[in-house]
Amino acid sequence: MEESSGEDSQPLLSRERRRVSACCSARYNLAILAFWGFFVVYALRVNLSVAMVEMLDNNATLPKNGSVEACPPHSNSTHQNFVKRGKVYNWDSDTQGWILSAFFYGYIFTQIPGGYLAGRFGGKLLLGFGILGTSFLTMLTPPAAALGAYCVIVLRVIEGLGEGVTFPAMHAMWAKWAPPLERSTLVSLSYAGAQLGTVVSLPLSGIICYYLDWSYVFYIFGSRLDNVVHTWRPKNIRKEVQGAFGVAWCLLWFWLASDTPETHRTISNAEREYIISSLHGQHSFKNYVPWGAIWKSLPLWAIIVPHFCYNWTFYTLLTLLPTYMEEILQFDIRENGFLSALPYLFCWMVMIIAGLIADHLIKKHNLTTSTVRKMCTLIGMIGPAMFLVATGYIGCNYIVAVLFLTVSSALGGFSMSGFNINHLDIAPSYAGILLGITNTFATIPGMVGPVIAKALTYDHTIAEWRAVFYIAAAIDVFGALFFTIFGKGVVQSWAINH
Repeated sequence: MEESSGEDSQPLLSRERRRVSACCSARYNLAILAFWGFFVVYALRVNLSVAMVEMLDNNATLPKNGSVEACPPHSNSTHQNFVKRGKVYNWDSDTQGWILSAFFYGYIFTQIPGGYLAGRFGGKLLLGFGILGTSFLTMLTPPAAALGAYCVIVLRVIEGLGEGVTFPAMHAMWAKWAPPLERSTLVSLSYAGAQLGTVVSLPLSGIICYYLDWSYVFYIFGSRLDNVVHTWRPKNIRKEVQGAFGVAWCLLWFWLASDTPETHRTISNAEREYIISSLHGQHSFKNYVPWGAIWKSLPLWAIIVPHFCYNWTFYTLLTLLPTYMEEILQFDIRENGFLSALPYLFCWMVMIIAGLIADHLIKKHNLTTSTVRKMCTLIGMIGPAMFLVATGYIGCNYIVAVLFLTVSSALGGFSMSGFNINHLDIAPSYAGILLGITNTFATIPGMVGPVIAKALTYDHTIAEWRAVFYIAAAIDVFGALFFTIFGKGVVQSWAINH
């Protein structure tokens, strides 16, 4: 396979030394707009994780032999006195696992097509309509649950199909918008919205479940927030107005966003020239996609492997952390939502800070892109693995358990400036396609991870959860080492014209 050389030099970055202000710039406005878009994406994606705790009839789903090994309720817990208000279902652990993973069975199919279409026609419309569709579909979850578990599974698959284009579309846009010396900052800022969406959705879902019932979790963006806070339900509330926040974002996105700097209506001439000149020589103008070279590229596989490995841990915790908080640590639904959100709050902050640090190391300390990407990947994968394993041995020390889970997820924020952004380093012209490819493989953990974790924790014991943490940690370490050995930080020869 033909790859580029000069790993220790940064010839393509030297043209960028001329600075253009970031304040009120079109590229940073795009990052902020994308931030709120991914906020919506993840707020809609993770609410099922909390709602699932309240959708289940515990008497039917827990083992009949009473062998549950859980921590004693803590003194301030209202877990024992809480009465579920919504309709509950007798779904066993296997069914729960399939429901939680169903989203990814649709999500996996639109990754590569989404990346290809975004690279060919632009990512603006794909991203906008992908989020708009998810906003409307989420409202159908309660009626689907009433029809049966299989209907929920089908609905989640369809939601995944629509949302699968979002990340490849955004990556394709950043390939045209992000100057190499600002790449880590801009991309990390935009994708950090996913973490904040998780932070807001988890505790808010817990509050809604506690004061209303779980069905209102899926109408939260359609109902007025004062109705939630004051827990009254006027007859004229229309649950069908789901996704108002998502719709409002989409209108702003279609109005303000642009696929390229050349087509942006309000960008300054200086900023347009800065972005275009900084990306000079990094893009291909071929009319075809070099699929053979792409699939044979070792630097691409160096991204695929850690992306798969990182997502195993990420999706396992994203879908099952509320269950762990409820089953083992015995937090009630209000505490569950807030404490499950803590890891993502700190991951959100670390992700943005890590992006700034990565760009600073490249600009001010002349570290190679490869060195910075590998350093961030090691911190963002081995660090979480260590704290995840330690969590399994904490037992019922509630404070330390929550602390370790929080630190584990927070350190994962470094990975965004590691392998997660590396597609833009090795092939900007095909960044959307490359992310579609790596995210296809990285979606597999979301499909099988929750199912395996649920199967391993059938008796709801601490020892079973310890095995889940061990598996995730081992996979994380392998992915970090693979990227460190084979990862690259320069544009590959097949990705540019000669």
